[in-house]
Amino acid sequence: MPELPEVEIVRQSLNKKIIQKSIKKVIVRNRNLRIKVPQNFEKFLENQIISDVDRFSKYLILFLSTGNKLLIHLGMSGTIHLLKHDKKNFLTNTSFYNSPKLPSKHNHIEIFFDKFKLVYNDPRRFGFFEIIKDQYSLEKRFEKLGPEPFNPKFDINYIRNNLRNKKKNIKNFLLDQNFVSGIGNIYASEILYLSKINPNKEGKFMDKIECKKIFTNTKLVLLNAIKRGGSSIKDFKHISGNKGSFQKKFKVYQREGSRCKRKDCEGIIQKKNISNRSTFFCNICQK
Repeated sequence: MPELPEVEIVRQSLNKKIIQKSIKKVIVRNRNLRIKVPQNFEKFLENQIISDVDRFSKYLILFLSTGNKLLIHLGMSGTIHLLKHDKKNFLTNTSFYNSPKLPSKHNHIEIFFDKFKLVYNDPRRFGFFEIIKDQYSLEKRFEKLGPEPFNPKFDINYIRNNLRNKKKNIKNFLLDQNFVSGIGNIYASEILYLSKINPNKEGKFMDKIECKKIFTNTKLVLLNAIKRGGSSIKDFKHISGNKGSFQKKFKVYQREGSRCKRKDCEGIIQKKNISNRSTFFCNICQK
């Protein structure tokens, strides 16, 4: 599943292409996504202008000229492709994990603009498109989610207060979208490595210095990933056609059996399942 950096790259990509563009037509080929696409979806979007493309956590938010919003979540396997009308084979992938070539199956939604169309492809159908009517409804939609790592609310005191007296381990805290929004499995492992914290460490045993490390390194890892265009685990490409390159900087993720990259550490990267998620860490320097 794409995490905050990958969705941010998609946002930046779409922002360059669809801002101030008018939606000419919408075709829904399959309404059975995670949230069923309503019957009036096509007519509702017709002739609306995209005024902005924003993001919260792993959600894309398209602001429409009527004041409504179109919320998009890519789920596990959703990809967004932009296809020019006058170039049959010109395909652009703005999404995560899959091939930059438009697959022949699972094109569920097509949104047509003047010179190109946006195609949403999703084999697993865990993603969704949802109409949000106003700002209040948007805020209500996200009220149970925790702050993003870049939100001022996510500070050292917030981290300490939420971890205090809790048995839940720090890896699961970082993956808990009610605690902090946008972090997934890849970046949780990288944040904990940089912080020299064992992923199994319970929240109640985290001291102030460790909470400060989590606060600092969460921002550092995510900003670095965004700067490098996200992590291309398979064939992710953003709108410029370039792959994300943060995977080249992985310290632990998918490095099981390799030497720790710290010069003063002789540890070996271990892989362990925590709550059915693959977790990577150094067996020496992550205490």
